[in-house]
Amino acid sequence: MTVAIDRATGKRRGDRTPRPGLGRRLKNGYQRHWYAYAMIAPVVIVLGVLVLYPLAYGFYLTLTDADSLNSARTIGVNEIEATYKFVGLDNYADILWGETAYDRFWSHFLWTVVWTAACVTLHYCIGLGLALLLNQKLRGRTFYRLILVLPWAVPTFVTVFGWRFMLADSGIINSALEALHLPAPQWLEDTFWQRFAAIMVNTWCGVPFMMVSLLGGLQSIDSSLYEAAEMDGASAWQRFRHVTLPGLRAVSSTVVLLGVIWTFNQFAIIFLLFGNTAPDAQILVTWAYQLGFGQQPREFAQSAAYGILLLAVLIVFTSFYRRWLNRDEQQLAI
Repeated sequence: MTVAIDRATGKRRGDRTPRPGLGRRLKNGYQRHWYAYAMIAPVVIVLGVLVLYPLAYGFYLTLTDADSLNSARTIGVNEIEATYKFVGLDNYADILWGETAYDRFWSHFLWTVVWTAACVTLHYCIGLGLALLLNQKLRGRTFYRLILVLPWAVPTFVTVFGWRFMLADSGIINSALEALHLPAPQWLEDTFWQRFAAIMVNTWCGVPFMMVSLLGGLQSIDSSLYEAAEMDGASAWQRFRHVTLPGLRAVSSTVVLLGVIWTFNQFAIIFLLFGNTAPDAQILVTWAYQLGFGQQPREFAQSAAYGILLLAVLIVFTSFYRRWLNRDEQQLAI
């Protein structure tokens, strides 16, 4: 057998060059792409300071018994050192399986799931209906789009306070119901109506985003598909089912995922609408705030543990959701 030798290097032709070590690869990558590293460095630093460090410190607090009585604080000219202790996973065990686990966690978790599912479903269905309407050739369509986007453009606190005034016992909604001789619910006092009001206000705030996103998706669907389906005798429902919905698949999957994440962590609407007066209407994120900042002593460790559990729930949901979408896409490709 004849082996070809490269005269310049003295190595056999076809031999693989040894892979450089990690340090060498990092050095070569930096030399070749130093400009890209320089451009993303400010973003990495900002994310590290504003996201990663608080997240790491919050996770550390969950492993302690920190509260407002044993944390470091300054009273006048006196500086009191922290005296909290490391307790491991006791906070998580107490939240998930403790004697008051249902009242402190599971009841709020179940309500958070119902709140998220109801709000996102309403956002999508109403937003899709309005998007289909605005995608038609209507006179004054631009004006209608502007009006329907206003709830999204107005600051959240302005919208919520407006709804709070309208939902008060002497507000315009109850006054109208009484004028029609209908029962006037206690929107801000009764637990059922508190939850109903929270879903209603969040739907009002969230529909415009869903509508705008789906409208953009509708306008990206090739009109020739509708023409071909109509020529084949497809009804309006069949065109919607077999052309519109598949054409909106990419947009729908993204906006639904964003809607779930935003709604699951929706703090402003619940807090501004009820404050601390509706314990049974608090979702997990507002309940965590109540534990950490709305009572005495302030339970910093427990509140931080709620935050980590919220993050874990959303990570698990996102991973399963993306896996389910990928599996469906593979089945459609087959």
